[in-house]
Amino acid sequence: MSKQIAVRLPDEIASFVDAEVAAGRAPSRAAVVTRALEREQRRRLALADVDILKRGGGGDDFDELAVHAARLPIDLD
Repeated sequence: MSKQIAVRLPDEIASFVDAEVAAGRAPSRAAVVTRALEREQRRRLALADVDILKRGGGGDDFDELAVHAARLPIDLD
């Protein structure tokens, strides 16, 4: 399922999005924006993982990380 939203982008970002589509690196503007937001989402999840590892003392015990990962929703679509 998807939801349509309207966003206002600075001219230079909109030009970049259009250039990605024109160069064939993305099928649409929406694909470029989606790719960027998915990358940001993965980055934030990775930072949360790093925080968990830091709090765990940096040892080889990944139990806390596994518990955290088990709480994350899994998108199987």
